[in-house]
Amino acid sequence: MTTTKSNRTTSSNPSKSPVPYTGFDRLFIGGRWVTGRSEHKLQPINPYSRDVIIEIPAADKRDLEDAYQEAQRTQVAWAEALPSERSLIMRRAADIMDARREEMISWSIREAGSPRKKAMLEWKAARDVMEQAVSAPYGAQGRILPSDIPGKESRVYRRPVGVVAVVSPWDFALNLANRSIAPALALGNAVVLKPPSNTPVTGGLIFAKIFEEAGLPAGVFSVVAGSASEIGDAFVSHPIPRVITFTGSTKAGRHIGELTMTSPIMKRASLELGGNNPLVVLDDADLELAVKAAVFGKFLNSGQICMSINRLIVDERVHDEFVNRFVDRVRNLKIGDPNQADTDIGPIINEAQLNSHIKHIQKAHQESARQLLGGNPDGLMLPPHVFVDVNNQMSVAREEMFGPIASIIKVRNEAEALQVANDTEYGLSSAVFTRDEGRGLRFARSMQAGMTHINDQTVNDLANAPFGGEKNSGIGRFGGDWAIEEFTTDHWITVQQAPRTYPL
Repeated sequence: MTTTKSNRTTSSNPSKSPVPYTGFDRLFIGGRWVTGRSEHKLQPINPYSRDVIIEIPAADKRDLEDAYQEAQRTQVAWAEALPSERSLIMRRAADIMDARREEMISWSIREAGSPRKKAMLEWKAARDVMEQAVSAPYGAQGRILPSDIPGKESRVYRRPVGVVAVVSPWDFALNLANRSIAPALALGNAVVLKPPSNTPVTGGLIFAKIFEEAGLPAGVFSVVAGSASEIGDAFVSHPIPRVITFTGSTKAGRHIGELTMTSPIMKRASLELGGNNPLVVLDDADLELAVKAAVFGKFLNSGQICMSINRLIVDERVHDEFVNRFVDRVRNLKIGDPNQADTDIGPIINEAQLNSHIKHIQKAHQESARQLLGGNPDGLMLPPHVFVDVNNQMSVAREEMFGPIASIIKVRNEAEALQVANDTEYGLSSAVFTRDEGRGLRFARSMQAGMTHINDQTVNDLANAPFGGEKNSGIGRFGGDWAIEEFTTDHWITVQQAPRTYPL
C-alpha cells in the first residue's frame, strides 16, 4: 500500500487563514493518507459546472480490513483517556472548524452544488455538533441501583461500544457525517467512516484532516471511500464494529438492518431513513408566516434534504389564499450559480436524481395533478414545481420527492388534516401552523413522527435534541443525550460485600 504523510496546519491564529487542506485524492486509514487499492476510482462531479473535482482511488476490502483492525487496536487506549483529554480534542476540532469555515463551505458548494445559504447553515449545524461533543465525555454516567439481596451493591457502568461504523449521505454531508463521528469519538469509541461517492470530501475526508490536525490518536478514526458494490456489505457485516449508523433510503436501511442481524456477531443499527414530511396549515394559521416557512422547508437545497417538506396539507378555508401567496413567493426564487450569495435554488446532485424527478413530474400529470409552476431542466438545474389538486394517493404525495417538487393537498378540516398527515409509511419530521398553541400541541402529539414543529417548518436539527423517525423512517436517535445512548452500552456489575445465604 502506498503511504504518504499529510501536511499539518495550524489554526491557532484565528486572524490568519490557515493553509488550505490538500491530499483528498487518498484515503485516511490508521492515521496515514494512503492510496486505495481498488481498481476503480471515485470521480465526484461539481453539479453546477459538471467538472470532475477530484479522482480518488477507491477502497477495496483490504483497505476496509486495515481500517477495522486499526480501529480495534487503538480504541481501548482511546477509551481509557481522561474525559478532559477527549474533550480537548473535540474543542480543538471545533476551533479548527471555525478557522476553516469558508474552506468547508466552499467544498460543500463544489461537491454537492449547495447554494451558499444552505452551505452556511450546514456548516453551522456540523459545528454545533462538534461543540456538543466537547461535553459528551462527561455525560456517560453510571448508576447505583437498589438491591433486595442483603450485602449486594448493584452497579451499572456505562462504557463505549467499541468500534462504530458510519455510512454518511450526500445531501447534508458535513452535518450528517459529524453527528455520528463527533459524539462517537468523544465517548471513547473508534470510528470507521464510509462517505458517499458524490461527496467524499465533505462527507468524510475533510473530517479526517480536521481530527488529524486536532491531534486525535492515529487509528482511532479512518475514512474508507469506496463503492457500495465493492465494500458496502462487507463494511456493515464485518465482525469488528458494534454499532452501524446509516442515513439514506429506507430500502438501503432495510438491507443494512438485515446484515447487522446476520453478520457473525450481531450489532446495533441506528438508521435515519426516508421521509414523507407533512406541513399542515390549519384554518386559523398566520398565512404569511406559514408561506415563508413552507418555501424555506420545501426548497432549501432544492428540496434535497431528508427533512424537507414533501406534502403541504392545507385547510380548504385558507387553501386558495395560501396557494396564491406560496406560488408568488416561489416564482421569485433565484435559480443559478450556488456560489452566489443570493442564489436560492442550485443544481440537482446528479443525472440519476434529475431523471427521477422528471419521472415524478410526468407521473403527477398522468394522475391529474394540476401544475402551477415548473419548467424544463437546464443541465442539472430544475426549476421549482408546484402541484395542486393533489390527493394523498397520488405518487407525488406517497413517495419521497427529494427535489424541488411541491404538492399541495386540500382538506376539509383539522380531523382530515391529521388523517392525511399520518397516512404514510414514513414518520420523520412534521409541522403544523395555527395561532392557538394549545390546539397546535394537541395536533402535534397526535402526529406519527419522530419530530413535530409548531409554527415552524420541518427542517430543524438542534445538536442537543433527539433527531430520528418512526415507522419506515428509521430507528434510533441522534443528538445530545440520545447520542450518548446510541454510542455507549450498559455493563451491570454487582459486588457481594457480605456472605450470601443460598437455598441450595
